Amino acid sequence: MKDMMAYKGYFGSVHFSDEDQIFHGKIEFIRSLVSYEGTDVRSLRTAFEEAVDDYLKLCEDEGTEPETPFKGSFNVRTGTDLHRRAMLFAKSKGTNLNSIITDALEKYLSTIDGA
Repeated sequence: MKDMMAYKGYFGSVHFSDEDQIFHGKIEFIRSLVSYEGTDVRSLRTAFEEAVDDYLKLCEDEGTEPETPFKGSFNVRTGTDLHRRAMLFAKSKGTNLNSIITDALEKYLSTIDGA
């Protein structure tokens, strides 16, 4: 995974500011903004893990459910023609659009290194 770190199911970006001479990032794939920084890769990793732990603790203290990066559903805007073709194909196969999209994504991602 390029320019990303993982910890407790959360993913963090890795960026470098040449101007400030600092590494920085944020927890990706959640709506809340949780950022971190470090002076080197090791300190950035530590700051990321601390940011995740702090986020989870804050949610616990506030009695709120922490956001999870992936819920298993998302919206896809395909355009009218592709939507129609996919629905007709699903209907002809006796299945649903979710199954068609899931199968297509699985097949596509299986052809890409690192996916």
